[in-house]
Amino acid sequence: MNIGSWQFQAPDISGTAEQIKTPPVFLAPMAGITDRPFRQLCRQLGAAMAISEMVTSKAELFNTLKTRTRLNHEGEIKPISVQILGTQADQMAQAAVFNVLHGADIIDINMGCPAKKVCNVSAGSALLKNELLVSKILSAVVQAVSVPVTLKIRTGWDTSNKNAVKIAQIAEQSGIQALTIHGRTRACAYNGEAEYETIRSVKQQVSIPIIANGDINSAEKALHVLQYSGVDAIMIGRAAVQAPWIFADINHYLATGKHLPEPSLQKKSTIVLGLLSDLYAFYGELHGTRMARKYLASMIKPLSGGELFWKKINKITSAQQQFTMTQDFFNNFN
Repeated sequence: MNIGSWQFQAPDISGTAEQIKTPPVFLAPMAGITDRPFRQLCRQLGAAMAISEMVTSKAELFNTLKTRTRLNHEGEIKPISVQILGTQADQMAQAAVFNVLHGADIIDINMGCPAKKVCNVSAGSALLKNELLVSKILSAVVQAVSVPVTLKIRTGWDTSNKNAVKIAQIAEQSGIQALTIHGRTRACAYNGEAEYETIRSVKQQVSIPIIANGDINSAEKALHVLQYSGVDAIMIGRAAVQAPWIFADINHYLATGKHLPEPSLQKKSTIVLGLLSDLYAFYGELHGTRMARKYLASMIKPLSGGELFWKKINKITSAQQQFTMTQDFFNNFN
């Protein structure tokens, strides 16, 4: 199946890492995280695709600043995959059409978000409780647009109600072209460890490409998940926020069986400072400095002296001051 500039091909993962035909490694959609600057960074560092933050399906909100910002794909590396969220089939179909008209090459449907504010309105992973509605939404969206439609789910609502296989079968019948599964239920949220047994079961029972997501935080873990579950691709979420260079390392490891050298401090500094500059340009100074804090917290706090640095920079609202303090942190790092 072709999606944009790459093609899903079932990888040969029966042997060692050196023998593997490298599968795609994607950046997971994360609300408040995978904005355009961060997506562009991850694509530059080796992500085969970066899915957008979820966009509402409510037409009355399309012109809000939040939605318009999320729909800004100017200069973005294709293919552009936009995730939509909602509970009504007709609204979701209209949202899909709207996003295609605004540059989406792929429409991804969110049925995996575990957030209470999403599930309380029966959206995200709450939809997994209603298989009939799932079928209606998927069919409506697929029929509304000519671009590929993908789906992201969890393994089920709770550990006693794992229906990922049934949802996958519905997705396949509806014309969904690829399915991402996070290896937790909605009730698990992000607690405990992701499990891949359910993902493997899904892969064995449907023919559409399956993408595994959840707790993949190293090249070795990526290889393990591929070998165990037999999926066609993997998706990285939280680990990419802390170390966006993880994509290059996983790609290299799957192709060669060897790790890339850890990025030098100078390289990390270039990546972080480049992201800050892009955030300021994209959001403006005040909002850009606020958005930068979450990335600085993830990328710098784990470093020696990072916690102290974070406490100093957390209240800064000047882009120039934030940038200079970050630059000084790396220049004086020991």
